[in-house]
Amino acid sequence: MPWRTAHHSGNRPAAAPGRTRCPRHLPPPTPMSHQPRPSPPNLLGNRTDHGTEPAGRTTMRYIEVEQKYQVKDITALKAALEKRGAEPGLTTRQVDTYYNAPHRDFLAPDTISEWLRLRESEHGDSINYKRWLPADAVVKTHCDEFETPVEDIEALRRTLQALDFTIVIAVEKVREEWTVPGLVEVAFDTVTGAGDFVEFEFKGQATEPAEAIAQLDAFIADLDVELGDRVNRGYPHILLGRER
Repeated sequence: MPWRTAHHSGNRPAAAPGRTRCPRHLPPPTPMSHQPRPSPPNLLGNRTDHGTEPAGRTTMRYIEVEQKYQVKDITALKAALEKRGAEPGLTTRQVDTYYNAPHRDFLAPDTISEWLRLRESEHGDSINYKRWLPADAVVKTHCDEFETPVEDIEALRRTLQALDFTIVIAVEKVREEWTVPGLVEVAFDTVTGAGDFVEFEFKGQATEPAEAIAQLDAFIADLDVELGDRVNRGYPHILLGRER
């Protein structure tokens, strides 16, 4: 509502008790600063600060490309990774709890194509949604992935429960992470009730999934190490006895 300016002759009447007279001319408002908010602590690799991703990663921001194998000779594989400049990182215990949704049964299709997961670990908790593609294919090539750190995982757990999300299974594992900077992350997983596996996840620059898959294939082939059988199922699939 605009200010009204009253015109008085003589002395201006005093303001009523308890009220402060507004100034006739207000100073212009100070422009708000539009500085970007600082990024949260990076608990999930390069997934929390997408504003600094290299050009070419933009279209792959929320797409995951990875391959999983059974471990055959872990010593030879680590030696080959070191030759490629891989750097060993953290070893963590992780508990991944998978949920089913009240509005859509993730387990109903012949091929499970999506999961909602809460992860607890010593180095930070997170929530993750994945939808594998092609959706109806037995062998998935990539997935849409949305992942972010969680400050209060118990509050989120209670929220999901209140919204009628139900727990499907909890997967416990010990993960040792290796990184080839700007190219691949390698995870050596010992999964309770399932065994030992290695996952290669693409972290380089690509404009589409096919390009990322080709680079990951080339990286694995260049290691020149005999791997175990390729695994085209997630850990929940294995523990639930689902083939796909």
